[in-house]
Amino acid sequence: MSKPITDTLHHIGNGFFISSASDKLAELVQKVNESGKTGSIDLKISVKKIVKNGAMQITGKLKANMPADEPMEALLFATEDGTLTPDNPHQQKLNLTVVEEAPKPLKTIEANK
Repeated sequence: MSKPITDTLHHIGNGFFISSASDKLAELVQKVNESGKTGSIDLKISVKKIVKNGAMQITGKLKANMPADEPMEALLFATEDGTLTPDNPHQQKLNLTVVEEAPKPLKTIEANK
């Protein structure tokens, strides 16, 4: 019976490879949970024979495909001089003020006994 692949993954980069993969998986799960979109992690393991006596070079590569973030937007209006403004330059501005209302005392009503 062969050894589990995780034994080999622990040897790549003295454990850094599998640790990085675990961290990326946790990050991916959070991003997918937040966005509701799909993501993935690609693990690539390369094996190369180094010498005739059986020594093998094992290389691991990790690629995380995070869900795309939603683009940020703003609705702005173009002015005649080519700048952008949040206010429509073709509409009149209203001079609005806040009306302060004085607090009124609460009235209490006694119940008939």
